[in-house]
Amino acid sequence: MTTGIEQLEFQAETRQLLDLLIHSVYSNKDTFLRELVSNSSDALDKLKLEAFRNKDLQVDTSDLHIEIEIDKEQRTLTVRDNGIGMSRDEVVDLIGTLAKSGTAELRRKLREAQESAAPEELIGQFGVGFYSTFMVADKVTLLTRKAGEHDGTRWESSGESTYTIETVEGAPQGTSVTLHLKPEDAEDHLFDYTAEWKIKEIVKRYSDFIAWPIRMQVEHTKPAEGEGSVAEVIRETETLNSMKALWARSKDDVSAEEYSEFYKHVSHAWDEPLEVVPMKAEGTFEYQALLFIPSQAPFDLFMRERKTGIHLYVKRVFIMDDCEELIPEYLRFVKGVVDAQDLSLNVSREILQQDRQIRAIRRRLTKKVLSTIQDMATSEKEKYRTFWSQFGRVLKEGLLSDFDNRDTLLAVSSFESTHSEDSTTTLAEYVSRMKEGQDEIFYMTGESRQQIESSPHMEAFRAKGFEVLLLTDPVDEMWVGSVPEFEGKPFQSIAKGEVDLGTEDEKKAAEAEREEREKEYADLLSWLGETLDEHVKQVRLSSRLTTSPACLVGDTFAMSPALERMYRASGQPVPHTKRILELNPDHPLVTALRDAHTRRADDPTLGETAELLYGTALLAEGGELADPAAFARLLADRLARTL
Repeated sequence: MTTGIEQLEFQAETRQLLDLLIHSVYSNKDTFLRELVSNSSDALDKLKLEAFRNKDLQVDTSDLHIEIEIDKEQRTLTVRDNGIGMSRDEVVDLIGTLAKSGTAELRRKLREAQESAAPEELIGQFGVGFYSTFMVADKVTLLTRKAGEHDGTRWESSGESTYTIETVEGAPQGTSVTLHLKPEDAEDHLFDYTAEWKIKEIVKRYSDFIAWPIRMQVEHTKPAEGEGSVAEVIRETETLNSMKALWARSKDDVSAEEYSEFYKHVSHAWDEPLEVVPMKAEGTFEYQALLFIPSQAPFDLFMRERKTGIHLYVKRVFIMDDCEELIPEYLRFVKGVVDAQDLSLNVSREILQQDRQIRAIRRRLTKKVLSTIQDMATSEKEKYRTFWSQFGRVLKEGLLSDFDNRDTLLAVSSFESTHSEDSTTTLAEYVSRMKEGQDEIFYMTGESRQQIESSPHMEAFRAKGFEVLLLTDPVDEMWVGSVPEFEGKPFQSIAKGEVDLGTEDEKKAAEAEREEREKEYADLLSWLGETLDEHVKQVRLSSRLTTSPACLVGDTFAMSPALERMYRASGQPVPHTKRILELNPDHPLVTALRDAHTRRADDPTLGETAELLYGTALLAEGGELADPAAFARLLADRLARTL
């Protein structure tokens, strides 16, 4: 018995997504079945856990399974489970709409993927597996009833602008998805999904490791037993998957293809794993783990609502699929499974946060992943370059939070530098190239390599051949202030403190000249300090400039302007820090300003020149003027007077 049918429109973004999915050039349409089986597996996991936690939930968990049913005459394929099911609201929220972040990004990538070799990777990457059914079906019918509820829900759509939804009495617990299949089309890689051999092949390839039995009625021919008898065609239920937990098997017994499909199952991704990390610990804490380092960063890696992707099992019983306590935040890209032996099944996130065994597992998993990355950096350079290009930015977050592994993190990190335009460098490689007498690791932060290399701060370092690390990720602004050194070599920003790159002999030889220049420019420096008091804390001569007239530098331990902006953007009030204006005593503008100040100290136009000098120094480093319009007017007026 059903109640009235309600017709609803798809959310606008969902309509566009469906259109792209249905009409995009997907070379491997078999993937729809993997997605449906994975959804059913998740539903069975959740029911098993809910039945354990809620003793009042009246459900039968004695025969949890997934069933595939083929109807060749009607050309339908049904995937059915007796799992947790969905309520009507959940059906509308999870299937009728797609109000998830990243939808616009997915649509953009799908359009790009139409010319790509493997666009099907995007299905798992963006978590829209259910919609992949419309690649093979003209119409999809979903019938579901949530465990503990009396009424079920039927959802149906042809994948166009609308869907229908109705309440159904007496629906079985769980979810069934029935696909009304499109005709076979070999040119479009659309196979006959009513063929038993094809379904067996897909399940074996993608879902052999699923922990629940996947059953299907199959036909067998019983040979004739006696003279005059004929062969008999019988139908019997067959379990299509082995249900072997890959993490419990020896690495030698598992093929690369099996690892790949298991990775795709637990991560809901479609890239190949870059590295497989199996672990087995015995003794005080017994557990098995099978972790994967992806080859491609997920689109939501830096989104708040992302998931970490570590599944927790206890004695092969599923507990939760997003166990944040098992891996630090900066390794959130790692996917996989941890199967602990001694945890209670009735465990919650609050309990996990305090659990001594979980903390110990977390430490060991972290060290194992980092050592795997270190091995990549040492012996598999190409694989490491792929890893760093995808996850280097997030890995560096650990430099701020994981003090125990900071040395390892520094060792596996690599950075752009002035040594090479084409490749990054490790800190160990940088140290090996340091000049004789160089005690510090020089670096500069900025928004881009081009901005940093164009900065006046680089001039003396470039002229004298000192290598500088070019740090362009936002996280670099944070960690360089909290990490003091690497292998005894302190980090030194070339935009902070005083810089003197000469040898001891050169410094002694230039000392007399430096003292003489300090006297020559003393009046100018004093006057500029007073004139620009609103902007700078001090004005001094520079040893880091060769071609630019001036630059701005911070105190050795001062916060950088970029870091100030980051804090303000996040809503944290930060006082403005005045910096030091350094002048190039050999630049014609600076010498002319000195001479002009000596001759006519009261000339008001000299104050305008001072403002322009400060403004150009700020702009040269990529800074932001407090009043750009006023600076533009002042510059235009001065230019007009020269014509």
